[in-house]
Amino acid sequence: MRKDEAMKALKNAQGQMNAVMKMMEDDRYCIDVSYQVLATIALLKKANDSLLKQHMEHCVIEAFEEGNGQEKIDEVIKLMHKMIG
Repeated sequence: MRKDEAMKALKNAQGQMNAVMKMMEDDRYCIDVSYQVLATIALLKKANDSLLKQHMEHCVIEAFEEGNGQEKIDEVIKLMHKMIG
C-alpha cells in the first residue's frame, strides 16, 4: 500500500517538475517558478515518507523477528543524518 502511495507521489512530482521546466522555458516570473519547485519538493518528501514508513513497518520489523534488527536501525539512522544534515 505505501509503495503505491510513494509511486503516485513520485509520478506527481515528475509531472510537477516538467511543468516547472516549461515555466522556466517560458521565462515565467521567478517567484512563481520557485513556488512550484517547493511544491515538487513537498511531493518528493511525501514519497520518501511513504517509503520510509513501509520500510519501518515491514523490513525493520522482519529484521527484528529474524534477530538482526540493529543493522536496519543503523541504516535508518544513517539515512536520517543525511536528511537532517
